[in-house]
Amino acid sequence: MNRTLVGAAVAAIAAFGAAFAGAAELRLSHQWSTSDVRHKVAQIVADHVAAADVDLEIRIFPSQSLFKASEQYRPLSRGQLDMTVLPLSYAGGERPAYNLTLMPGLVKNHDHAARLNESPFMDAIGEIMAEDDVMVLVDGYLAGGFAGKDGCITKPEDIAGLQTRAAGKAFEQMLAGAGASIASMASSEVYNAMQTGVLQAVNTSSSSFVSFRLYEQVACYTPAGDVALWFMYQPVLMNKSTFDGLTAEQQAALRAGAAKAEAFYLEEAKKEDAASVEVFRKNGVEIAQMTSEDFDAWRELAKQTSYKAFVESTPDGQKLLDLALSVE
Repeated sequence: MNRTLVGAAVAAIAAFGAAFAGAAELRLSHQWSTSDVRHKVAQIVADHVAAADVDLEIRIFPSQSLFKASEQYRPLSRGQLDMTVLPLSYAGGERPAYNLTLMPGLVKNHDHAARLNESPFMDAIGEIMAEDDVMVLVDGYLAGGFAGKDGCITKPEDIAGLQTRAAGKAFEQMLAGAGASIASMASSEVYNAMQTGVLQAVNTSSSSFVSFRLYEQVACYTPAGDVALWFMYQPVLMNKSTFDGLTAEQQAALRAGAAKAEAFYLEEAKKEDAASVEVFRKNGVEIAQMTSEDFDAWRELAKQTSYKAFVESTPDGQKLLDLALSVE
């Protein structure tokens, strides 16, 4: 073998060894700023792993600095990315079953979401992830609500005839079924759309309601409370082969950090809902509450629209939906 070939072989071996040793540094990508709760969840895991002194470091890339928001699942499944905090429905185009993690009326409140995370439904979602070499490290749901430019929205008839923006395809289907006109746009465009009269209603997360200052444009806010329609599953995911390739001590540190982060996530999600109410109230916005009867009316509408569309377009859709609905 000539010197060039020998050099190339040595370089290849070195590169392989470096890649293997690179498991000591995990790259975690997400789309949010460092002040966002989802970044803080990731940071808790990273800090715990660092403190455990198991020769493992998690390097976080916030604000889409490594991958675009909607382009993280595929690199994760291919091992090009080690970890991410991702709204799982973003990968619904590749795995239609994931659309069930942003489905109206499927989750009633945060404690119900926590029970769902421990259910056979989430086990089934986990099995689908495993086919893509992906696993969940930290479970977490964030909630949202409604706001109206001229009035309150608590039940389906309240939104009939209004031009609205919904967060997620399933919500668009349900709201259209209630007689609303749908305008699709990014959260960042909602403020101007309400200001110019393009939108009369909006459905989004508690954090987005505050961060985009929508309290300046609406008359009434229906937050997530004892019941809420809008819950979005936004877990910390990890490449399964990467996790399996770590030492037992490193895996244990990750699991322990994840448990700490998950408890924080649940409490902070509840706090975000409450904090949004105070912000809107201080800005003179009327606060409305959705009742259990309102929730049931929305869910009946969802069964005829969003749920029906999901079952028709998703392999084993009815089975997965039944698993989710069976969680009390």
